[in-house]
Amino acid sequence: MSPSERREMIRKKNTKLSLTRQCKLLKISRSSIYYTPVGFDPATLDLMHEIDRIFTKYPFFGSRQIAAYLPQSGFSAGRHRVRRLMSIMDLQAVYKGPNTSKKHPQHRIYPYLLRKLPISRSNHVWCSDITYIPVKRGFLYLVAIMDWATRKVLSWRLSNTLDASFCVEALEEAIARYGKPEIMNTDQGSQYTGAGWITTLTKADIKISMDGRGRYLDNIFIERLWRSLKQEAVYLHEITNGFQAKRIIDDWIGFYNTERPHTALDKRTPDTAYFEQVETRKAA
Repeated sequence: MSPSERREMIRKKNTKLSLTRQCKLLKISRSSIYYTPVGFDPATLDLMHEIDRIFTKYPFFGSRQIAAYLPQSGFSAGRHRVRRLMSIMDLQAVYKGPNTSKKHPQHRIYPYLLRKLPISRSNHVWCSDITYIPVKRGFLYLVAIMDWATRKVLSWRLSNTLDASFCVEALEEAIARYGKPEIMNTDQGSQYTGAGWITTLTKADIKISMDGRGRYLDNIFIERLWRSLKQEAVYLHEITNGFQAKRIIDDWIGFYNTERPHTALDKRTPDTAYFEQVETRKAA
């Protein structure tokens, strides 16, 4: 039985078996049932995709600047509409100002632990973030777990919902494959302050760090990852569905980890830098 046929057997309203349990029994990834893009009317989707292109090119633009820039590419929308769509897309300008990530009022916010902390070895600090992926008839969300020192992408997941489960699934895979970091750093979004994410980190005895309000540099490496991914892969294709998006992202991240040299890593690839440091620690 093919994976697509097994996915068709999933019953989202099954009251006896959770989605996680159904996926485990059918041996499919839980997040793969969310590969159907979120849909809006075509005109709104075109506008959202253009907002994402502008934001990727100018990540310091807020809703006011994007609304003013849109006519250059033949679009028009007021600031309030742009701000509402940016909220749906989980986009926030990287400038010093209020942190607009969707926080949950009842979730605890953890302190930022990386200030003046030298980070030069793998598995010292990991970071995570979510970005918007445009698809022909809708959009998806992408989460990644990255090793801070070596820029290696440890795991990632696509989803058509901002529910925290796809973030937790990516985190669990990264820990299973690479061990655990000393510190995990994220923004203050509800996916990262909710019980699933926090419990997973706490059980693994991982220290929790969250970006300070308005500190756009706190997760700058993964922001650069998103920009490179979109400019070098996502925007070069007319992605028609979630499974094509997965293939394109998978290919690019494989290239990024194993072939793309980084100046900050002495022109080594993230994989080379990561595993060299792991082997050095083993030999010490």
